[in-house]
Formats: sequence, structure tokens, C-alpha cells
Amino acid sequence: MNAFLFATIVWVAASMTALWLLSLRLRDASIVDIWWGPGFVAIGLVSFVCAETPGPRAGLLLALIALWGLRLGGYLLWRNQGRGEDPRYQAMRRTWAARFPLVSLVTVFGLQGLLMWLVSLPLQVGIGADAGAALGLRDAIGAALFATGLGFETLGDWQLARFRAKPENAGRVLEHGLWRYTRHPNYFGDALAHWGIFIVALGTEGALVTLLSPALMTLLLLRVSGAALLERSIAKRRPDYSAYQQRANMFVPGPPKRVATQRGDDSRQPGPRSGG
Repeated sequence: MNAFLFATIVWVAASMTALWLLSLRLRDASIVDIWWGPGFVAIGLVSFVCAETPGPRAGLLLALIALWGLRLGGYLLWRNQGRGEDPRYQAMRRTWAARFPLVSLVTVFGLQGLLMWLVSLPLQVGIGADAGAALGLRDAIGAALFATGLGFETLGDWQLARFRAKPENAGRVLEHGLWRYTRHPNYFGDALAHWGIFIVALGTEGALVTLLSPALMTLLLLRVSGAALLERSIAKRRPDYSAYQQRANMFVPGPPKRVATQRGDDSRQPGPRSGG
């Protein structure tokens, strides 16, 4: 195993264990979510330190992951202030009672650490195995894809935060801005950013074998812990969400669908709305 891969494994195991111990002291397992983005940045830094000949590509990848990871971590830290532990972890705490600390170590912190390491493999290889080759067109394409994804993610989070800040929107569904074209612009942007990092990493020998990493991230966002899980929760809390599901694409942005009225009239094209 390459030195940088071994070093990142050790780092992830140590950092997630320390984070778990902190969560026990705070009685808040939600801090694991805040660490997701910054954790990638830390992995990038460890890979850079262990690289024998870090060149322009290693520097570019480190800059890209820092933009993505620090923005995400900062946003989640701001969003979660004063909200207490996430209801998902509260439910686990009630279910497992005295066994929750050990269960959370394995199923929350251990699992997230493993996923973080697997998803970040293109980053690790792109930085740690960089031979100092010059950047080219492929790097520009990857960086552009990353920038598009980061833009989607950032703008989507900002639009949602503004919408939620207005009391009159309580219980309503956001259907304007990027949310008119996709029900999850932040998740779509997240996936796009990781594919961009993979494309940049392809300029490093051996990076092609990490193709499954962005594919895994996309699967998680689309079918496992991202959009699919969130949609089941929202549908129970907001009656208007089912109608929104019929109009807006779930993941990849596209024109809103034309939905037939209940009277059987001609289908109509819904306009932007301030809430669903």
C-alpha cells in the first residue's frame, strides 16, 4: 500500500475516534455531519504531506477540496447552531439507550469514516501519486465541472436558507430558483463536484481505478442517505410535497413537468412559486 493511503487510513481512524469521544461529552452525535466536509480537506492535506513530488495537479485538487469541504462544514455549523442533536441520532439514542455510545462508534462514526475514505480515493491518488505533470485540458474540464457543482450546491443552500428564514413559509415547499428545476440542487451539485475532482485526478497514474468513488457518492446522495431518505421524511410533514414531486425533477435539473389538472383539462405549466 502506498504511504499516503496508509497515512490517510490511520488519520481517518484516529480523527473519527476523537470525534466520537467529543460527541459523548457533548451528547450530540450530529457533529459527525459537520465534520464530513472538513474531513475531506484533512485527508487532502495528509495526502499532500505524504506526496513525494506534489505538483500543480496536487495543488489544484487541494484547493478544490478546501473550497468544497470548508464551505459545507461552515454552512452546517451555522445551520445547526442552537438546534440540538439531529432527530435521527435522538431516535437511535432512545432505541439503544445505554448501548448507544458503542453503537454510534460503529454505525455512525466508523461507517462515516469508512465512506469518507472511500469517496476521497480520487483526491488521495490525485494528490499523493502526483508526479508533477503540467495541467491540461482535462484538468480544466474537471475544474469547470467542480465549479458548476459547487455553484449549484452553494446557491441551493442559500435559497433554501432564505426561504426558511421567513415565518410565512413554515410548512410550505420551496419551488423557485434552482428548486424549480430539481428537488435537490444541493445534492446534485455535491455529486457534480465529486465527479469534477475525479476528472482532475485522472491526470495522475492509477486514478482511473477510483471511478467507483464518485459513483458511490452519487448513489449515496440519490438512493441511500440523501434525496431518497429526505423525501420520505418531507412527504410526511408537508402535504403539498407530493404535487411538487410531480412537477420538479428529483435530481438532474430539467424543465418543470406539465401536470394535468384533476378535471382532465389540458396540461398546464406551473410558474415559479414562493412556496409549495
